[in-house]
Amino acid sequence: MTETKPHVVVVTGLSGSGKSTAIKAFEDIDYFCIDNLPVPLLGNFLSLCEKDMPDIVRIALGIDIRERSFLKNYDAIFRDLEAAGYQFEIIFLEAEDNTLQRRYSQTRRVHPAAASDQVLVRAINTERELLKALRSRATRIIDTGALTVHELKQMITRAYSLVKENEQLSIQVLSFGYKYGLPFEADLVMDVRFLPNPFFVEGLGQFNGCAEPVRSWVLQWPTVQEFLGDYCGLMLKLLPEYIKEGKRYLTIAVGCTGGKHRSVVIAEQIADRLAKNNYYLKVFHRDINLE
Repeated sequence: MTETKPHVVVVTGLSGSGKSTAIKAFEDIDYFCIDNLPVPLLGNFLSLCEKDMPDIVRIALGIDIRERSFLKNYDAIFRDLEAAGYQFEIIFLEAEDNTLQRRYSQTRRVHPAAASDQVLVRAINTERELLKALRSRATRIIDTGALTVHELKQMITRAYSLVKENEQLSIQVLSFGYKYGLPFEADLVMDVRFLPNPFFVEGLGQFNGCAEPVRSWVLQWPTVQEFLGDYCGLMLKLLPEYIKEGKRYLTIAVGCTGGKHRSVVIAEQIADRLAKNNYYLKVFHRDINLE
């Protein structure tokens, strides 16, 4: 019987961008987590997990420039692991300079890239330059500048708690309201504000898109059915290509004005049609209770 190699997520990025928060989020969804593991030990550690701890199938590793051999060795080590068949991805966290400065000022910590006579902004820019090549190699880049600690943890939890063992692609269908901003984690965004709006229909506005009267009203229109057929048909053509490219997570965001009616109905319909084609997915309605 072929043994399944563990799926490995490396969490890295700029100091102060939220790596500790991200690692804690992975820990909360039952990833085996190690922060600041020396990169040269990574291959041996994964071999040990595979041989002697087969129950460990999901691993999150926090690695950054505090581990001094990281920048020197990571590329060759990562390539060797990929060649050995490990499911491997890199999450790179970052933020604007002023955000990182504010976070460091609040915590009064010393930046790991700072020389004794170096001001904070120069240390941040030094680290940004050192990590440029790693950033270009990342599977997913997350700008945490506008995210609270809670929002970052929620983003990680929504995306990475979906994965089932041996699943090739986990899909999140997320409804949202444009008035509350675009979802940071969205890979694909569909604006459905062109569809008829039940908010203005007497007796429907106070309900959300999970209610049968709202769902039936939205789905009665030929435009809606034509859109669903075209969009889901396109997705069914694209998803196998994402899998071929090695993508393991996909967030399809569907937005209307308030995130309560049309986007909720359409997100549920997209999820239902994709599920019937044997894709594993979950639906989240981000803003359904905000109005």
